[in-house]
Amino acid sequence: MCLIIFAWKVIPGMPLIMAANRDEFYARPAAHADWWNDHPKIYAGRDLQGGGTWLGVTRDGRFAALTNVRAPSERRTDAPTRGQLVADYLASDLDVQAYLRRIEPEAQRYNGFNLLLGDRETMVWYSNRGQEDPRNGQPLEYGVYGVSNALLDTPWPKLTRAKAQFASLLCQGAPEETFFEMLTDGTRANDCRLPDTGVGLEKERMLSPIFIRSPDYGTRCSTVLRVPIVGEPVLTEQVVDPMAMQYSAEPATDKACKIPCKPRLQEMPSDNHLPDGKAGTI
Repeated sequence: MCLIIFAWKVIPGMPLIMAANRDEFYARPAAHADWWNDHPKIYAGRDLQGGGTWLGVTRDGRFAALTNVRAPSERRTDAPTRGQLVADYLASDLDVQAYLRRIEPEAQRYNGFNLLLGDRETMVWYSNRGQEDPRNGQPLEYGVYGVSNALLDTPWPKLTRAKAQFASLLCQGAPEETFFEMLTDGTRANDCRLPDTGVGLEKERMLSPIFIRSPDYGTRCSTVLRVPIVGEPVLTEQVVDPMAMQYSAEPATDKACKIPCKPRLQEMPSDNHLPDGKAGTI
């Protein structure tokens, strides 16, 4: 993922509400969210090149998500795939802190990442580039948070814009589709507000909206995840069809711009609703 906004223990009875966009090169193959054949407890999309995932959940309420830290000068071509960190947590039975203790000794082998791990009781943000942040690796207090391609709550324009919209929707008790409208906001930031991450001004402009689009790179899918205190999680995914997108020399300014998507409602039913205890979707 490249943008994740979430409310942790803000809404009674709903420990987690998360809205996220995954940005990636269109040529990198990926599978839509579904149950994994090799790890039947995992419900997630899958990076078919690296084998990991960017966001996933289990039926018992464990969840994990990941963004990359944008630092091109530090990038190593021999680093292991970061998406495996999400998959390994979801496949394991370790609690959050035990899993962090397992991965911390090897964390610097990876290119920069932000990792969100949790269950119904505890949620942690961990980054292998955030050693000076006292929140790193510690249980999060209740609140609304955001993470993009820098450390937690770094005030990039897209992050502050998305957090403000997300918090407003929460206060209104808005329906789920409005979170997806927020995630299609293509408004670009003014040059004076852009970060300097080493990719050049033109690319900073292209990467500045909540929803990114360009001829070869952009937002591939949007996800809303709800984890209740009682009952099973609900993950809803909208997959973007880049072949149907229209490009313009002018950057998008309408926050409600219509992006061609293929909506896929993914809800995890109980085993007793399924033949032979097999996982599925409804």
